[in-house]
Amino acid sequence: MTLRIIGLVTALLMSAPVSADVIISHGYSAFGDLKYGPGFTHFDYANPDAPKGGEMSQRQLYGTPTFDSLNAFIIKGDSVPEVLHHVYDSLMVRAYDEPDAVYGLIAQSIEYPDDLSYVVFNLRPEARFHDGHPVTAQDVVFTFNTLREQGHPFYRNLLADITAIEAQTDHRVRFDLAPGAGRKFPGSIAELPILPEHFYAQNPFDETWLTPPLGSGPYEVVDVEPSKTVRFCKRSEYWGAHLPVNVGRNNFDCFAYEYFSDDLIGLEAFAVGEYLMRVEYRSASWANGYDFPAVQKGWVKQVLLEDARPATAQGIWLNMRSPALQDIRVRQALEYAFNFEWTNETLFFGTYERTDSFFENTQMQAEGLPEGAELALLEQFRDQLPPEIFEQPPHVPYPGSTGSGDRAAVRAASKLLDAAGWLVGDDGMRRNADGQVLAFEFPDDSRSLERVMVPFTQNLQRLGIDVEFDVMDASAWTERRQKFQYDLATAAWSVQVTPGAELRAFYGSAAAGSEGSNNLSGLADPVVDALIEAAVEANTREDLVVAVRALDRVLRSKHIWIGNWHLGAHRVALWDVFGMPDQPAPYDFNRGVDFWWLDQQKYDALLAQGAL
Repeated sequence: MTLRIIGLVTALLMSAPVSADVIISHGYSAFGDLKYGPGFTHFDYANPDAPKGGEMSQRQLYGTPTFDSLNAFIIKGDSVPEVLHHVYDSLMVRAYDEPDAVYGLIAQSIEYPDDLSYVVFNLRPEARFHDGHPVTAQDVVFTFNTLREQGHPFYRNLLADITAIEAQTDHRVRFDLAPGAGRKFPGSIAELPILPEHFYAQNPFDETWLTPPLGSGPYEVVDVEPSKTVRFCKRSEYWGAHLPVNVGRNNFDCFAYEYFSDDLIGLEAFAVGEYLMRVEYRSASWANGYDFPAVQKGWVKQVLLEDARPATAQGIWLNMRSPALQDIRVRQALEYAFNFEWTNETLFFGTYERTDSFFENTQMQAEGLPEGAELALLEQFRDQLPPEIFEQPPHVPYPGSTGSGDRAAVRAASKLLDAAGWLVGDDGMRRNADGQVLAFEFPDDSRSLERVMVPFTQNLQRLGIDVEFDVMDASAWTERRQKFQYDLATAAWSVQVTPGAELRAFYGSAAAGSEGSNNLSGLADPVVDALIEAAVEANTREDLVVAVRALDRVLRSKHIWIGNWHLGAHRVALWDVFGMPDQPAPYDFNRGVDFWWLDQQKYDALLAQGAL
């Protein structure tokens, strides 16, 4: 529900004259009405009577095998991503049973005109940082200016459409937005963590450090063992515990994250109760690794938890900053070397499906020939697009075969490489007219991916390409990735239910030249940029779906990655000591854990049996 106020009343509330209608609300959604009214008491997926206490301990998030910094906002160092979630509050928070709705946390209300030329947040006077300092509009201004000027390129790209920020009072902050910033953008602003300006007077924003960061959220860092453990514990005086968005949430006294550079060692630690929950990313471990005594006795359970969000955009990204990879024929050839069918059957026990779309398992995934509104959108760029965009269905990668060799793939790849001028010499290596060997660097920090990527590189070697999957120290790989010093790179990007300005960070031209950005392929294409803006500026979900379908179709035609695999659910192993809501949040499993609780009776029973 919203309140629409016109004319003089609006001007009085805004402290500055306005001419457009202004909406004042307890929440915001890019498209459509809010599910929860201003008097809601808790989210439907929260248990308001959930017991409090105990500790949730789990393995680190996927892709972060080590850490050396608690500053999660900059390029430098390997930081702890969960700092963002546990330590800092944001202006508003997501409802995980709606596609894009946010509701007030630090901000008790949001104001915006129909044209979204600006957005105002009214802060709760009671909001406090951990040291007792009030959270003010000045802190909000500091946060966004600093993230835009010194933060990770992700933030710089995301916040590019903010033209001005003003603290109108201590508890009222206004953002002026560029035309076409998009209907999702106010929600994106609202979800970012708010930083205390006074903390950074002693802790340089642009440096790594292990000082416990200061926030206004429910938890604080209480124990740090670099590269091994980080522990967050609840603040008894947390200012926002009573708010509807937090009822039934933050039930554990502490969250602990255990880091393992070798995931098999991490599984062994889980088997003896060194931590209590792990998301299993390795299908081989899921199929064969859970035969230890705790499973046999029923103390540990394996569960599949559904996730209604889009599948991650996971693949092998091809860096077009490399001269050889600027030729689309070379990129197409590399795709033939990834034998998904053999990989899935031999290594993954037939668990996965092939990923061919950047927006897999959504309405935004391009299919068939473009028609209707999507065709009309693409027609604007016909002279800049290849004919197949209009004449053929979107690209689907060659699946491979279940056999150990795939002669059809070798023939197709060889034909493409020959056409690109990379010919096989007497020594079996491919060279161009200048005698240069076709060679690629493929660094990574994941031992668990070796079993997949080594067969892939062996297939490339059979084609006469000089390449190896090089597993290195996590810090060394982070530095190389930030400087784009690779030819091939593995990564998995989370895809938003409502894509928006973050698309620029992954596929936009500006990000391609920004060191440390998430545009791993170096894609810089005006049509892609235009389609991203069409998605950002969409006024309805229907318009958004059309724009993203067109974007997906064009991205797939560029061959900037080799799509990997997806599951559509989370494999979770846990010691049977937790309670969960009857109606879990459909749109974010990771954050849904915040609504779990420790079942003390189950925990005591396992203690009595000597299990823990």
